[in-house]
Amino acid sequence: MRLRFFLLSLLLPWWAASVLVCADAVRQGATVALITNAEGAHVSAYLAALAGSGDVAGVVVADPSGRFAAAAKKTLGAKFVAAYDSFDALLAEHAPDLALVSLEPGLAPAAIDRALEAGCHILAEKPAVLSAERFHALARKAEAKGRHLMLALANRSRPEIRFAREWIAQGGLGRIYGVEVHMVADQTRLGRPGYGDNWYAQKARAGGGHLIWLGIHWVDLAMLVTGSDITHVAGFIANVGGKPFDVEDSATLSLRFANGSLGTLTSGYYLDKGYHSHLKVWGSQGWLEINLHGGETPVRYYTTTEPNPTVRSFVNDQPDGGYAPFVAAGVRAALGLEPPPITTAESERVLKTLFTAYRAAESGRTQAVP
Repeated sequence: MRLRFFLLSLLLPWWAASVLVCADAVRQGATVALITNAEGAHVSAYLAALAGSGDVAGVVVADPSGRFAAAAKKTLGAKFVAAYDSFDALLAEHAPDLALVSLEPGLAPAAIDRALEAGCHILAEKPAVLSAERFHALARKAEAKGRHLMLALANRSRPEIRFAREWIAQGGLGRIYGVEVHMVADQTRLGRPGYGDNWYAQKARAGGGHLIWLGIHWVDLAMLVTGSDITHVAGFIANVGGKPFDVEDSATLSLRFANGSLGTLTSGYYLDKGYHSHLKVWGSQGWLEINLHGGETPVRYYTTTEPNPTVRSFVNDQPDGGYAPFVAAGVRAALGLEPPPITTAESERVLKTLFTAYRAAESGRTQAVP
């Protein structure tokens, strides 16, 4: 098929040949490499997202544990190509467009670096690194090679978040004054047998606890929705539940944004089950709040710019607002069909903010985000 397009392109003007090449790329779709191991996070969600993306032609899996081979075959169906016991073995036979890396932060950087050398765009499970400096080096390499390095912060693709971001960007709030955020999950999980053996319960393997595992989503969303970076952080981290782990189950942060506004974040394992999440922004012309968990109305907003101001609602009527659209957008970005759902710079920005928060808590002093 590719030979036929090549021969035909010789008979056409350059612009027509380019259209044929692009059309063929879209028809063929992307080859995606899933790089993981026995402790890979969210792998079932990634497989389902790849199976549902119309832009994925085939998926190859590198998993030395062999844990996910059967699940990949079942979920992907005809899109499943092969499974390998190493990434090098995979690359010996395939040239993926996108590498989806789901590994603990101590192992992920080497895989990301190898994938960039192979010319892949990257979608990486967060936090992907144990330090901001390590991600900085990977980000510079990705930019030098013209590749996207995307951190898997899938809440960005939720319709509620897209609505809030666009409404605020259009001036619905006027000048932003303040931001309040919380992300609370269940303390129950910490008492499950074997929980402490997981990488995300060990600081040396994860870099931190609740804040870098779950709070990271909402630090990113606070900057995304307001359109303003966090410039300074102060706060505390603690293990308030007393479980025998060396990572925090609780964090509180005070935030200063580049636009001059201030904010707070509560990030912790407090509930018996489920999640509570909340993001509220106040401005000179109104307010907006997002409650993705634990609230009856996902989005409420109010603006004094209306003739008769009233509290309005936005309700998501789409069936899936998480990993499926985010991964699909990452695949399309790898094919050059649309911008990435999160840029390399945005991925680095949120990690810098989180590692600065840990430094602020350890030092007891407000820290500037580099």
